[in-house]
Amino acid sequence: MSEEKNKKFNLEDRLIEFAGIIIKITENLYTTRAGNHIAGQLVRSGTSPALLYGEAQSAESRNDFIHKLKIILKELRETLIALKIIKNVPLTKNFDLVDKAKIECNELIAIFVKSIETARKNNEKRE
Repeated sequence: MSEEKNKKFNLEDRLIEFAGIIIKITENLYTTRAGNHIAGQLVRSGTSPALLYGEAQSAESRNDFIHKLKIILKELRETLIALKIIKNVPLTKNFDLVDKAKIECNELIAIFVKSIETARKNNEKRE
């Protein structure tokens, strides 16, 4: 297996693991009006990057690929804000899991920012 494929699958695996952490967090939020609201938002934004990454792998063009990566980035940023709200209020007692998710979310954001930059540069070279 080529190194590029290994990186792809590692990122896919990371996104899937991240989605799992997010699901665990949402299952442990307090069942208050705010907890339920944030849980709904978080489970959508925090699991969608893994699903959207699969979509990006089947992009119809480089521009479509870049667009899908941007959507993943938006979802990750929304997730990070939700995690900060959970900790700030607080809406859970399990701060270790929230902290772990925040670290991974920041790392994923950095990866996708760089991926978008690289994809844009490669797209410009082809034009």
